[in-house]
Amino acid sequence: MAKTFLPYAYLRWAFLSFQDANISIATHALHYGTAAFWGIRVTVTDEWNALFFRLDDHAKRLSRSAHYLGYEIAPEFIRSRLIEFVEMNKPTTSIYIRPLVYTSDLDISPRLHEIEKDFLIYGIELGDYLSADGVSATISSWVRQSDASFPLRAKISGGYITSALAKSEAVERWFDEALMMNSAGKLSEWSGMNVFLVRDGTIITPGVTEDILEGITRSSVISIARHLGYEVIERSVDKSELFIADEVFLTGTAARITPVKKIEQYILPADRPVFSALKSYMNTIFSREATPFSYWIEEVKF
Repeated sequence: MAKTFLPYAYLRWAFLSFQDANISIATHALHYGTAAFWGIRVTVTDEWNALFFRLDDHAKRLSRSAHYLGYEIAPEFIRSRLIEFVEMNKPTTSIYIRPLVYTSDLDISPRLHEIEKDFLIYGIELGDYLSADGVSATISSWVRQSDASFPLRAKISGGYITSALAKSEAVERWFDEALMMNSAGKLSEWSGMNVFLVRDGTIITPGVTEDILEGITRSSVISIARHLGYEVIERSVDKSELFIADEVFLTGTAARITPVKKIEQYILPADRPVFSALKSYMNTIFSREATPFSYWIEEVKF
């Protein structure tokens, strides 16, 4: 898939052209996966405003993730650089920004102590990451990592080998996405998104103890659903429940909120009243209409 990168990036504490933002082939993080990242979408309006979604929460989460790498970087610093990044690039369409903290040392020892770290930002133009009409899914043969052996509260880059294997396995089997179970055989998440299902009007999603990533879009959808009067249950989910669900959908920063049409050979109902209500309300928030969640949107003029 062709990508249009924004003209400026941030690297080694300075803004520079994307073409000049390069690192060495000996960079520690490249070899050991010792990096942490997040993504944040920015919607651009006709008034040359950039609409950040839950900017403070994204900055705090990356700061916490950096802590696992032994890297102290303040949320306020991340937040300021993201705003400057948009102001400098002056995007004309909606974008996806990727900030990343990483071990930048040129060293061959797999460690996190006494090693140089750095922070970078780049961005791309991005529309729909997945089909808005819905996706097909398979249950992956790859198992989600366990928090006992991997810090799943952070988006550590090295862990995404499992996601990559699951995603490619799914596509090679002619599906769009992969669902991963955890080591206990319970539903965990997609290759890079959180999962929800609906049964008899109740929304169910794997709890935070099911080796999931604590997604910001996930928490947003839970808050919206409860505001709309839906019961939301966070618990263990068996694989068999997927095949009797009334609705299944996924959430993530890139994917936003996307319905699922098919899991293995099971065709889900085309009528998705719960998903449609949540999607509509999310759109209302981004249209800047007054809601209890209006504070999630921060406007930056550029």
